[in-house]
Amino acid sequence: MDKLAIFDVDYTLTKRETLAEFYLFMIKKYPKLIVHAPRGVFSAFLYAIKVLDSQRAKENFIAFIDGVHEKDMQKIVEEFYEKRLSRIFYKDAMDTMKKLKSEGYKVYLISASAEFYLNELYKIKEVDKVIGTRFTQVGGKYSRKIAGKNCKGEEKVRRLMEVLKEENIEVDFNNSYMFSDSLADLPLFNLVGNPYLINYKKGHDKIKILNWK
Repeated sequence: MDKLAIFDVDYTLTKRETLAEFYLFMIKKYPKLIVHAPRGVFSAFLYAIKVLDSQRAKENFIAFIDGVHEKDMQKIVEEFYEKRLSRIFYKDAMDTMKKLKSEGYKVYLISASAEFYLNELYKIKEVDKVIGTRFTQVGGKYSRKIAGKNCKGEEKVRRLMEVLKEENIEVDFNNSYMFSDSLADLPLFNLVGNPYLINYKKGHDKIKILNWK
């Protein structure tokens, strides 16, 4: 049986929120995309007051990808990884990943962020699988529309189980690890024998807390 070391991405592997970082990168590259900023801020506000769910809010925020051809997007995300994403990793996260990989664990990154740019994280040699929110393509061009569901909460578990079934992988969950900054990942925490909250400020009576830098 395989043992997994599962990592959330935003504020767990990275010091900042990756979708916001991607948008800032895109604005710098294509200044006209600043026109999407008011929609993004308003959608975040509506999500905060529970008018919009996370899926609709994310689709509204990421509208700046509408119409980008998949070939152009590949070049964009490669540049994004080199210039921005690869520079915001927690050192402690990377060290933990390397340690567990050396002990025979499979390293899975499971995130609500967009899979099309998270796939660049395969450049980290320890990473075995990246699972994120998928977006539709129409005629080879990206759309803000999420394919399926936002990869959050229970959906993370569903997507993980789907991958394990497809790849015929049997997992020893009792001896597996899960790292996340948020209790939104409780479904994954409950799946493993070694759950850890990262930089969590409130304290928790059942899940150990690690402070990463």
